[in-house]
Amino acid sequence: MAKENILGLSREDYKAGDSTLCPGCGHNSISNQIISIAFELGLKQENLIKMSGIGCSSKSPAYFLGRSHAFNSIHGRMPSVVTGATTANRSLTTLAVSGDGDSGSIGFGQFKHLIRRNIPMVYIIENNGVYGLTKGQFSATADEGQTLKHYGTNDLPPIDLALEAVISGCSFVARSFSGDSKQVQTLLKAALSHNGTAVLDIISPCVTFNNSPDSTKSYPYGKENEVALHDIEFFTPDFIMEREEITADYDTGEAITVKMHDGSHLRLRKVDEDYDPRNRALAINTLERAQREQLFLTGLLYYEEPRQTLAETLHLSETPLSQTPEALLRPSREALAEIMKGMM
Repeated sequence: MAKENILGLSREDYKAGDSTLCPGCGHNSISNQIISIAFELGLKQENLIKMSGIGCSSKSPAYFLGRSHAFNSIHGRMPSVVTGATTANRSLTTLAVSGDGDSGSIGFGQFKHLIRRNIPMVYIIENNGVYGLTKGQFSATADEGQTLKHYGTNDLPPIDLALEAVISGCSFVARSFSGDSKQVQTLLKAALSHNGTAVLDIISPCVTFNNSPDSTKSYPYGKENEVALHDIEFFTPDFIMEREEITADYDTGEAITVKMHDGSHLRLRKVDEDYDPRNRALAINTLERAQREQLFLTGLLYYEEPRQTLAETLHLSETPLSQTPEALLRPSREALAEIMKGMM
């Protein structure tokens, strides 16, 4: 008999359509990790919306959480649609999938302004350095000096979308590798618990157009060069009930505990780097050094206590606008006349 979660659902219930992406694509691995954590946490799919733009990455939501609402927007415009959806119904959990082209090129401005407004959502960037859907041209995150058989050499420096997120004021920024399922799942759980925009830049190799070992976006490079800033564990009182007891194997002074807005925690154990993800200047300097030296650093890059979301900034009511009766949304004739009088 299949294992069931707290909602009485099996892992199969969190799947959707069959993938049409290339066999071995890192995007498929990310979809599988989303399915796993959604099942494990007992997420109510009906309370979640899946959003995407255009590209191989943006096809991914069709492959997970088949009972959720979904919207596949036009290229680079996913942040606008998410802003509208979450403003109309602030009770929804939002999980969006984009790519390095969708977010780093045509959608770059929208990416920055979504972070500025602090839209509550998980923003996953499936980053492979190429436009896989249109036969493998260089994207804005491609390595400088990289050569592809059909497109020559890339002479432009790459955009680091995680660094851009930190600079823009994002209060939760992480990087991972699609081949590291444990880390991807842990970061996804933490991101879902964050009250605000949580950006996850996940290097997701394109096995068809960009899997040369000398590319920092390739599977061989990721497996051989990944440097985890810390070991990560995520836990909440509710979550512990759904899994085996978590035990600690470190002494006092060897770990950083980051408290999330809902009382859950991220516990980070130092590995190779003397790194505090709550230090914004350190995060920027570390990411700039990693870019210069082509280091593949993964883990929670930056975290701060959540600031006001757009709904809180706009003083929206707790009742979603989509559920507010028309009588409360539409001003009376008298109220409208009073407003117009003040403009004369």
